Amino acid sequence: QVQVVESGGGLVQAGGSLRLSCTASGLTFAHYDMGWFRQSPGKEREGFSCISRNGDRVTYADSVKGRFTISQDNDKNTLYLQMNSLKPEDTAMYYCAAEPGFLSSDFVLSSPSIVSNWGQGTQVTVSS
Repeated sequence: QVQVVESGGGLVQAGGSLRLSCTASGLTFAHYDMGWFRQSPGKEREGFSCISRNGDRVTYADSVKGRFTISQDNDKNTLYLQMNSLKPEDTAMYYCAAEPGFLSSDFVLSSPSIVSNWGQGTQVTVSS
C-alpha cells in the first residue's frame, strides 16, 4: 500500500523560508513522478512543481519560479521543497503527489485529477 506523508509546514513571516519534506513508502520511488500541489480555501488544488522519476526534468509554475526548489533523494524515498521569499499568497495546504504516470508534459504541470497517490497535506501560512 502506497503511503505519502508530508512534513515541515508552519507559520512564517513574509520573506521567510520553509522546507517541506515528503516521504513515500510502498512504492519504488524511482518509478514515480513526484510533485507538489497546493490548495487555498475556496480555490481548486493546483500543481506548482514536479520532478521526473529520474530527476532529469523539473517543472515550476510561474508563481513560484525562482523562489521554490524541488529536489529528491531516491535512496531515502524523500521529496523536498525549499521555499524562499515566501509571500502571503503562498498560504495554502501543501500536498505531495506520487504518480506512476507523468506529472508534466512539455514543462506544463498536469491536472491534479490524474494523481494516484496523495499525502494528507501540511499547512503553510505566511503572515504579512
